[in-house]
Amino acid sequence: MRVRGLRAAYGDVTILRDVEFDVRRGEVFVILGGSGCGKSTLLQHLIGLIEPAEGSILIDGVDLARAVGDDRGRLLRRFGVMFQSGALFSSMTLAENVSLPLEEFTDLPPDAIRRIAEQKLCLVSLNGYEDHHPNEISGGMKKRAGVARALALDPPLLFLDEPSAGLDPISAADLDQLILDLRESLGATIVIVTHELDSIFAVADRCIVLDKARRSIVATGHPADLRDNSPDTFVRAFFNRQPTAKEAG
Repeated sequence: MRVRGLRAAYGDVTILRDVEFDVRRGEVFVILGGSGCGKSTLLQHLIGLIEPAEGSILIDGVDLARAVGDDRGRLLRRFGVMFQSGALFSSMTLAENVSLPLEEFTDLPPDAIRRIAEQKLCLVSLNGYEDHHPNEISGGMKKRAGVARALALDPPLLFLDEPSAGLDPISAADLDQLILDLRESLGATIVIVTHELDSIFAVADRCIVLDKARRSIVATGHPADLRDNSPDTFVRAFFNRQPTAKEAG
């Protein structure tokens, strides 16, 4: 993925500007920053829910914002998305939730779709829960089920929105390990939006830091390097959990 000259705006209000970064094949890439900095807005642009006010988002060299018809459909099927809450349909079982993309985008018969759904749930350690409904499982399991659905069409690119948010430390660590396992076993490229520092240091190969005040990227690199060596005071404070300095008086 290559992002160039991106400006994200709602009407006349610019949320982000001059956003440029590359996501390398096979890496875990993290988008982070404080509340209200535009992380979710950027994600919505990257997955095609919002068109850029300016700039381009290239996936394997194809501009997502300018692709139309079948070309856009093929491009969208090259990535899967796990939304923050898991976004599972409560009236459907886990297997039925995972089956949805297969029913929508393939001509496979029902028995084949069921087998694939079971395989994807097994991949995220939810084998045995295929016929459970979302209200019958924990928050961490819902997130893993959301990952399974994102994997249904075997996309080479995964987007995960706040995967560790709201989880207890053990569940969060389990999900971090799942992310690393998926990268190793599937060779997937994974883009994560988060502000959870423990997860960032556990999984990220590289990251970008967004700043609400400057409305853009203020740092790019490995989290530990930015924590220890960034010349930007905001970036160092973010990674070291330091309070913002207050003006005297």
